[in-house]
Amino acid sequence: MGFAAFTSPAALQALEAHLTHVSYIEGYTASQADVAVFKALPSAPDAATYPHSARWYSHIQSYDAQHETLPGDASKDASAYGPSTSAPAPAAAAEEDDEDIDLFGSDDEEVDAEAEALKQKRLADYAAKKATKAVVVGKSVVTLDVKPWDDETDMAALEANVRSIEKEGLVWGLSKLVPVGYGVKKLQMTLVITDDVSLDDLQDQIQEDEDHVQSSDVVAMQKL
Repeated sequence: MGFAAFTSPAALQALEAHLTHVSYIEGYTASQADVAVFKALPSAPDAATYPHSARWYSHIQSYDAQHETLPGDASKDASAYGPSTSAPAPAAAAEEDDEDIDLFGSDDEEVDAEAEALKQKRLADYAAKKATKAVVVGKSVVTLDVKPWDDETDMAALEANVRSIEKEGLVWGLSKLVPVGYGVKKLQMTLVITDDVSLDDLQDQIQEDEDHVQSSDVVAMQKL
């Protein structure tokens, strides 16, 4: 009997116990055994309660596009795997050789060293992927109104001063003049910013042009 359906704490605890001392469901590399158990889980295990299972889940998730190419029998489901499904060690020819078999290691020190090196490489690759994902920054399209003092304000100079503001993660887009009333027109501009660009700081910089700018307002903002 392998892993039960992961609908109860007991099933998740069995998975956690299994992954406490190993990196994969079977062997030293990701395989169809990992894919079967991964797909059987309804969601990622809670890292606070099941740290080893959560680490394993994130690692197998990083192989998402390669699941079908991993080695092993893709026809088996999660119930085919687990600590209790491991085959018993073959009987020894002599009584002195009748010992427990280490399913997760080898008596050969060289093989152990290679397995450990592979494990560390997998962990390093996972950490590198996680670090890369962590720095991905979202973007937003913003519509900004910049209002002049009066109808005598030089709008061309106003726009030039606004566009002269440069920030990493800021790209100015199209602009147009929109009538407000009494001959006054406001400058409406679109821009793209990354999430680490502060709109408040940007508006403060725009309003430093006190000769031309009375105020500025964010009209619309949409995530890309």
